[in-house]
Amino acid sequence: MKVLLKAATIIDADSPYNNQTVDVLIDNGIISKIDHTISTNTDTEELALENLHISQGWFDSSVCIGEPGFEERETITNALDVAAQNGFTAIAVHPNSNPVIDNTATLSFLKAKSFGKATNLHPIGSLTTGSKGIDLAELYDMQEHGAIAFGDYKKPINNPNLLKLALLYTQNFNGLVQSYPQDNQIAGKGMVHEGEQSTLLGLKAIPALAEELQIARDLFVLEYTGGKLHIPTISTEKSVSLIREAKRKGLQVTCSVTTHHLTLTDEVLSDYDSNYKVQPPLRTKKDVIALIRGVEDHTIDMITSDHRPMDTENKKVEFDNASYGTIGLESSFGACNTVLPTSTVINSFTRGKSIFGIPTFPINVGNKAEVTLFSPTGDTVFTTNHIQSSSDNSAFINRTLRGTVYGIYANQQLKLK
Repeated sequence: MKVLLKAATIIDADSPYNNQTVDVLIDNGIISKIDHTISTNTDTEELALENLHISQGWFDSSVCIGEPGFEERETITNALDVAAQNGFTAIAVHPNSNPVIDNTATLSFLKAKSFGKATNLHPIGSLTTGSKGIDLAELYDMQEHGAIAFGDYKKPINNPNLLKLALLYTQNFNGLVQSYPQDNQIAGKGMVHEGEQSTLLGLKAIPALAEELQIARDLFVLEYTGGKLHIPTISTEKSVSLIREAKRKGLQVTCSVTTHHLTLTDEVLSDYDSNYKVQPPLRTKKDVIALIRGVEDHTIDMITSDHRPMDTENKKVEFDNASYGTIGLESSFGACNTVLPTSTVINSFTRGKSIFGIPTFPINVGNKAEVTLFSPTGDTVFTTNHIQSSSDNSAFINRTLRGTVYGIYANQQLKLK
């Protein structure tokens, strides 16, 4: 199969064609030619899209699916189709299914179900057996069968000795440990950020200290043990400062931030809309500014949608009783593109692959074609009509997003909306 991308502006700092508008010819999954004008014959599919831009394929480091066990929320097949149509050539999938992905058998199920798709599914194995936070799971065996990291989704490592053992053990096979940043004893039964809004709304609150204290503890443990630590979905100004200082010390620590924490504050909670009930909670404008700066100076390594489908029965209920989470694959690029330069967004969507040990393919002749197709311009009001996920719990309903994602070319497949 040959595909010709016409007049495509390349956004790829690793490509010699960065910021150039060229034709790109793909032949059986390989970039065979890049030139200002390429002529083709009848066996080539020619793609000319308005204001077409291409980049290395995007990676989302934090995606929940549901299957196995919660197929009513999302299936593997549909999740991969949604990811592909919205620009993601690779996603990291959390182990919070039923059963939990804590052994090679359950991990192999994910890999088998995702085989042959345009978007690659990379499992995150549970750090502990059953994600119960007591005993380490079969980490080495899972990595040998395709796990790219280990963590218990949205569950902090309460026992610091368990984190110490995990960081020491995974150094034997270059494993990556994830630690969710929340001290549950301080968070208590809180649901939203502790501040003016929580007081006005009368909602139980989680102080920023709950996140920051856990991060400080984890960084102390990391400094003692060595190893690689990833802290997902940070949300406060102080968290950015703590990680920035740890990186200056030379610690192998990385972190991510969600699209909604970069673009929304706790002021949206005034209507008690449960779509804004997320973990960690939405913070203040001051925190948002610090997070944006953290992305710009690479203290924050990647942006994630933290895509978490949730069925109606668990989401469209009273705020106190609603489950946490928002879907985000469909809105991530457009939302980030409203607060950050497009080149910064693309960098934050792609550089995480090397951290998780996923191969990267700069846009150059002879390289594997794994690219995202998009336009960075044009504003659109995001509505339920734009949702392709099985669940519709989006925090971006009726919000203006900038840019359009056309789809991807990956694994010798062209997937467009």
